[in-house]
Amino acid sequence: MSDSFKTSRRAFLRGSAAAAAGTVAGAASANSGPDPLITELQDWTSYTGVGVDETPYGMPIEFEKDVVRRNVEWLTADPISSINFTPIHALDGTITPQGCAFERHHSGAIELRKEDYRLMINGLVDKPLVFTYGDLERFPRTQAVYFCECAANTGMEWAGSQLNGAQFTHGMIHNMEYTGVSLRTLLEEAGLGAAGDLAGKWVYVEGADASSNGRSIPMEKALDDVLVAFKANGEALRMEHGYPVRLVVPGWEGNMWVKWLRRIEVMDGPVESREETSKYTDVLADGTARKWTWVMDAKSVITTPSPQAPISHGYGPLVISGLAWSGHGKITRVDVSRDGGVTWQNARLAQEGQTKALTRFYLDVDWRGEEMFLQSRAIDETGYVQPTKAQLREVRGLNSIYHNNCIQTWHVTPEGICENVEVS
Repeated sequence: MSDSFKTSRRAFLRGSAAAAAGTVAGAASANSGPDPLITELQDWTSYTGVGVDETPYGMPIEFEKDVVRRNVEWLTADPISSINFTPIHALDGTITPQGCAFERHHSGAIELRKEDYRLMINGLVDKPLVFTYGDLERFPRTQAVYFCECAANTGMEWAGSQLNGAQFTHGMIHNMEYTGVSLRTLLEEAGLGAAGDLAGKWVYVEGADASSNGRSIPMEKALDDVLVAFKANGEALRMEHGYPVRLVVPGWEGNMWVKWLRRIEVMDGPVESREETSKYTDVLADGTARKWTWVMDAKSVITTPSPQAPISHGYGPLVISGLAWSGHGKITRVDVSRDGGVTWQNARLAQEGQTKALTRFYLDVDWRGEEMFLQSRAIDETGYVQPTKAQLREVRGLNSIYHNNCIQTWHVTPEGICENVEVS
């Protein structure tokens, strides 16, 4: 950032730039007279507030009641087997509150008491085992922050701009701190001698809900960083996130993060279950399908400004902010374009990227009402660069809905209004 820009930012925050922004609604003004919120006694200063026991479990204040998950009713026939979206446009930082984290159900969220919970490990193991919730709590614990992204995130945008909001285009994602037991620890407790050579072996994981959602995972991944989790962001999992126990498969598509985990079977090969054949495959232009495309490639999106978070403060300093992530590891760089990809600026990462977790980025600019076509592109530690939609279509055609990690464009008008547009 140049010294001149720093100076203009400080001047604006003192109110001296109001004249330049005076034609824009909401712009600060140093000449508007006394502010009654400062000069007059307000109601909230004249009476006592609520006591410490008013809300035993703290809830968001009513003034933030719009920061909620939302669904798109026409996406599915019934909310029992559907999805809602994280309000990423209204959040900052990287950690997603559980109450805002998107849900995806195949037969509805179930209520399962910890006391009734059982997890079975069977198949090619030395001794089949059944664990209670209490048993899991006694194993050595591991803890890490990971993103969970539905493979269909941004899928509706594949054929063109569809939904006008970052929540709806990119909100099938959350990022939480998980606590639990490594899957490797539990498999080793059961013993893998019976499986023989582990090369080519798989585990099949299954949930306890009515859909019996199950996915096959290669043994190499199962023994790497997969977690059997029972806490998120320091507290118990929410019902909609698989309480009391779910699987965490870092960097891989959310459908593999089986909720209400009840069974893990060691096998010679994959099961080819419903969720890995009829769905969660990428259909190419010639009709063939890419299978086992588990990893979520590097991706990013600008969350503010965006259609649900337009520019409302007038001209002057503007913070462009967004999220970037990669299932291959750490985000090392994010570039931002204000002209639809013609030129790029290096954004500032809020902190060094964490492996397979969301990274927040910022670009501080001086906006004077110019039209913008905002884009961001992520680069991860493998050197992978987030592609344009045209580059993806060249490889996969127009049939696919899964694994759309293309560059997103927001059109910003001189009035600060933002719209979802396609600049491929």
